[in-house]
Amino acid sequence: MILRQAWKAGTAGLLLAAAAASTGSAQVPGVTADTIKIGSFGALTGPGYLYGKLPMNGIEVVFDEINAKGGIHGRKLQLVREDDRCDPASAIGAVKKLIHQDQVFAMIGGGCSNATFAARDTIDEAKIPLIVMASVHDGITTPTPPTIFSAATTSSIESQAQLQYAIDQGAKRIAVVSMRDSWGRARYNPLIEAFKAKNIKPVADEELSPDANDATAQVLRLKMTNADAVIMLLYPKPAAVFMRDAQKLGFKPLAIGQTGIADPAAFEDQVGSPGATANFRTISMVRHTPQDPAVDKWRKAIEAKFPGDRLSVFNLFGIGSAQVMAEALRRAGPDLTREKLVAALNGLKDFQTDVYPGPITCSETDHRCHKTPAWIAKDPGGPVRVLGATKVE
Repeated sequence: MILRQAWKAGTAGLLLAAAAASTGSAQVPGVTADTIKIGSFGALTGPGYLYGKLPMNGIEVVFDEINAKGGIHGRKLQLVREDDRCDPASAIGAVKKLIHQDQVFAMIGGGCSNATFAARDTIDEAKIPLIVMASVHDGITTPTPPTIFSAATTSSIESQAQLQYAIDQGAKRIAVVSMRDSWGRARYNPLIEAFKAKNIKPVADEELSPDANDATAQVLRLKMTNADAVIMLLYPKPAAVFMRDAQKLGFKPLAIGQTGIADPAAFEDQVGSPGATANFRTISMVRHTPQDPAVDKWRKAIEAKFPGDRLSVFNLFGIGSAQVMAEALRRAGPDLTREKLVAALNGLKDFQTDVYPGPITCSETDHRCHKTPAWIAKDPGGPVRVLGATKVE
């Protein structure tokens, strides 16, 4: 009788412990004993798919590699995708679906800046961790949000890097040509602050509209100042007009772009004037071109997982951000909560990925974790080359 009572008591204790464990894991959305559900939002359709679908493909091959090795603390990573079509309203809807319907634990996402910025309040309210994979809008991470971290360079970091690069290349007379819409202002204002911080004045400060078809007047004024470097805060179309007209008028300064013009090969074609982009340099978030042997492993993984696709720089955005998430999940430990993941991200220091030019470092007061953009160029008719990197302090 005593043995039977002891057995019943022991069995009841085990059942209570199992129930408690089950209740504990149920209180953490997206986490089970053997899976962690990670959401992603970005454009899966339309021209913005470059910043959404392709980074997500990169995330997925990283998850596949991790899962093949047993996952993280015994849990496999599962990616859930939502299409925001680069549209702010759609981004809010996509994020809400991931949080409330799909019940994801955390997110890696954000392709188009305006869409991601629009979703910030929804993410803040839910207190769900997000690692930004491609969006550069400063407002996403400034002021510092509690749970949003950027593995992408931000527009202010890029502007500071552009000025530093001009100085590092020996430029003495630095000019600016920019758009003054909301996108342009987000880059222009921190650039002017960077000039002031270095006690430098631009020798010229020109405006060019997003739909400009002629830049003759701007080029002539810049040429008259003998500018030896021009920092360009322009979309590809006005930038192509500027470069084409500069060549026509014999103006050949160092032309410094940013991630709005992320593909020098496509830009060379868009300019359409042989040799016009010979002095053009632009920022890249990653330190490798897709043809670099250093990323052969990822090229093979992308081609195997997504037949017909070729590795692109946008896949690399996803690969880097997925590696940041994976490292934070490891550091958060097996008893996983969102609070522990956020704490792990806040403590991330000098973490090296396979693709970013410099280490990823986050802190409680600064969630702009990627501050070392690379520089790429394309010799006329030649391949795209990585020239080096600039660390922004």
